[in-house]
Amino acid sequence: MSVNLNALKQYQSVDLRATVETASPHKLISMLLDGALGALAKAKGSIERESIEERTQHLNKASEIVVGLRGSLDLEQGGEVATNLDALYDYMLRAIMQANRDSDAEKVQEVMNLMLEIKQGWSEMPNDIQIGEK
Repeated sequence: MSVNLNALKQYQSVDLRATVETASPHKLISMLLDGALGALAKAKGSIERESIEERTQHLNKASEIVVGLRGSLDLEQGGEVATNLDALYDYMLRAIMQANRDSDAEKVQEVMNLMLEIKQGWSEMPNDIQIGEK
């Protein structure tokens, strides 16, 4: 059984790499948002199970993704939207650190809610903007 599980994990890893290599910049950001949400959900579950090591691991992953999202912002070209997202990502990073320090599931949920709002706005972006025609 473990051999089959390892094979499945390897297949999923190859499939993810192929998706990343062929994805548009818009799709890559969507994948990062999904990854952050997944890590935050796992962290929240870890807090509820009182698993300190897992909580820290998942919140660290979420933080790394938020740092990546923040780093992808073009503050010169992005105007007010980029500036606002930069401030929001900064807040999220501080909230994640606080959630980790205090083992606070509500703070994790707050960050998840903010991330869901960003994801919704990102997914509603017109197709011509998504593919870079505007």
